[in-house]
Amino acid sequence: MEHLIVFNKPCGVICQFSAHEKHRSLKDFIDAPGFYPAGRLDTDSEGLLLLTNDGRLQARIAEPRFKLEKTYWAQLEGSADADKLAAFSRPMDLGDFTARPAKVRLLDAAETDGLWPRVPPVRVRKTVPDFWLEIRISEGKNRQVRRMAAKAGYPCLRLVRVAAGRLNLFDCGLASGEWRFAPHLP
Repeated sequence: MEHLIVFNKPCGVICQFSAHEKHRSLKDFIDAPGFYPAGRLDTDSEGLLLLTNDGRLQARIAEPRFKLEKTYWAQLEGSADADKLAAFSRPMDLGDFTARPAKVRLLDAAETDGLWPRVPPVRVRKTVPDFWLEIRISEGKNRQVRRMAAKAGYPCLRLVRVAAGRLNLFDCGLASGEWRFAPHLP
């Protein structure tokens, strides 16, 4: 019996199965009764979303106490500055909670070339540079990566979850909007 679905969530899709007045929902993409998201991605974020019909597996994926590392690629507005990027590697007060230190790595253009085009396209300003940063966290609070980027002084233009634990979206070969059953969480 299958217990895990891997879905490449497009931008603009809300992480619920019930209809929404403004956004497409999971029901528009996935026909698998009894499966529910194990964690969420905000509507503007894209990429790896896991769904399960197993409560224990859902907890292992979503609950911070299990410390399943999630990897995001964030397109940030501005220039990469070592002092500003160092803020990600320290506990960060976000008002309602203090985020644990994240692991970050600058991505080069060749690494992000394989990303699908975002619909709608990201607003890019010719006079303002941008760069891609890989951010690894093991919490996943509401809009945490976007809030951390803002606190470090970087507006987030695009956010893509690329991995959860050892399960990598690129290894799954899914285009935006596609899903498949996965044998287990590696």
